[in-house]
Amino acid sequence: MLRQRFLLLLLFFTLPFMLNAAAAFKYSPFIDEQIALTIKMNDANLTQKEIVSLVKEQESMYEQQLYDLMANKASYVNSLGNFDAKIFSLKKIMAINKRAGNNYAVLRDEVLLKSYKFVQRQQLLIKKLLEALNLASVQEYEKRLNKLIVEEQEQIAKLYDKDYTPYLKLDASSSHIIRQLQENIREFYALQDINTDFVGYIYKFENKMYRLNKYSKYHIIKLVVYLKSFALVREIDAILDNYNLSIVKIFIITMMTLFIYLFRTIVYAFIQKSFSKIEMLAKYSDILLSKLKRAIESLVLIINLNIIIYVLNDFSNDPLLAKIFNIIYGVYFTAIVYIFINALAAIKVSTLDAQQTGVKSELINVGLKIINFIIVIIGLLIVLYLAGVDLTAVLSGLGIGGFAVAFAAKDTISNFFGTLSVLFSEVFSQGDWIEIDGQEGVVVEIGLRVTTLRTFDNALIAIPNGTFAAKEIKNWNKRKLGRRIKMSLGVKYDSKKEDIVNAVEAIREMLRKHPDIASQNTKYEYKDFRHSARLVSKEDLQGIKKTLLVYLDEFDSSSINILVYCFSKSVEWEDWLRVKQDVMEKIMDIFEENNLEFAFPSLSIYDETQQSKKELP
Repeated sequence: MLRQRFLLLLLFFTLPFMLNAAAAFKYSPFIDEQIALTIKMNDANLTQKEIVSLVKEQESMYEQQLYDLMANKASYVNSLGNFDAKIFSLKKIMAINKRAGNNYAVLRDEVLLKSYKFVQRQQLLIKKLLEALNLASVQEYEKRLNKLIVEEQEQIAKLYDKDYTPYLKLDASSSHIIRQLQENIREFYALQDINTDFVGYIYKFENKMYRLNKYSKYHIIKLVVYLKSFALVREIDAILDNYNLSIVKIFIITMMTLFIYLFRTIVYAFIQKSFSKIEMLAKYSDILLSKLKRAIESLVLIINLNIIIYVLNDFSNDPLLAKIFNIIYGVYFTAIVYIFINALAAIKVSTLDAQQTGVKSELINVGLKIINFIIVIIGLLIVLYLAGVDLTAVLSGLGIGGFAVAFAAKDTISNFFGTLSVLFSEVFSQGDWIEIDGQEGVVVEIGLRVTTLRTFDNALIAIPNGTFAAKEIKNWNKRKLGRRIKMSLGVKYDSKKEDIVNAVEAIREMLRKHPDIASQNTKYEYKDFRHSARLVSKEDLQGIKKTLLVYLDEFDSSSINILVYCFSKSVEWEDWLRVKQDVMEKIMDIFEENNLEFAFPSLSIYDETQQSKKELP
């Protein structure tokens, strides 16, 4: 029994020395310094000037500790002070002293135990705060910070549920234990003051902590610490801090701006090199780049502005601004694809025109419009997605509201199917001269909804494509050979029969030999329809007319009429007028050669009275 008591007493006296020897500091180097500084500041004999000096020193120590902490964040989190062994040993000693009736010794260790628990909770709070710094925005970090501070303060408040200040008035001159008790009490209450200062500085440095964490994440924290070591930098930062700026921020913004513009040059070179490797794009790489240049440069400016705002906002994305920039990026992505596709299509169209291929221009135009429509729809979906809209709900809503939309847009749908009907029926093409529903003109463009006509008085008419499915269409350009020339030549009744017959034959012969009039001897290369499953007349399908007729037609009231019915080889209006004029001039010559005159409406009046007088004897 005596041996057990001896061992307990030996443990009681030697364990504190063993704990102190195991560590060079009591709590941590920083907390030990703060305890000493706080006790010194609580000294009633200090002047106001000395207190102000100590406050500045304290703030400088906190700021330096912040930089050291952020520069060695990972090592700090992984090497937090472990007070479990000390707390366990103190509990054992307290149990021994309690059984032995050493009440002051119990109080001494109780206060020290709470101090250890206090420091342990504070270190745990710092660890949680460091982990919270990885949140996406400073706003989220602020919310998490407030929650952690409240939770930890509630736990720390439980440690101060007992008032130890009366024990500071005890006479400690003759008792080493009471002196230790009073020293622990002063440290305990100093920790309470430190906790108040700690929370205050945490809120004061919250943006700076978040910013420094980003510096650490981007591996520039050591550069920041190095710059902060200069007094001039600290003085300038003190001024710039009022504008949420710093030397480091200005340096980063400048470097990122230079990098972005350098990157833009690299991207231009890469795009040009990529285009040069594609055979179809090699010749037009400069044209494509010139089309894309403005959009890309604008996008670079937007990216640069986004980075500047991101840096100025302490490397945090404001949710609203982030959404706005995402929408802008979606719009620019769509615009760049749109511009590229249209520039490429324009180049391809010009190539097709140069090669005189048989591709219908309206098919290219409508196809390009459909592609553009698809690009815009996909771009709109991307923008909605980046704006945070639930696309599943949107697409479901489109399915549910499809009937209402279809009913409301029945005319638009009718016009769209009218477009398909026009394109696939080959009734007319761009550039054709057509008549429909009382409107006449040249087809300018076949669009998705309307077809535009340029009338001969130079007006522009837009006709809904649905009209073409319900109205008859007259196409004057659907003819390859033969534009009709039809005349009725009136000859006087006093003309001789032989002269009329000779004139008819001369006109017929003249037309047969005329180089610009189609006849049965006119050769024409028909389009190959061997692979077309259509049983139709090739001449009627392609618009070929070679009819040539010259005959006496009728005895009119004032003339004997000769019918001239033939077709010019050219279907162009100007050529047709020229040929028609030439034919008319030749007919005039033939009439003159055969002593014929053109008849015109006339009326012969006979006086029967005069005729009767002449017959009398």
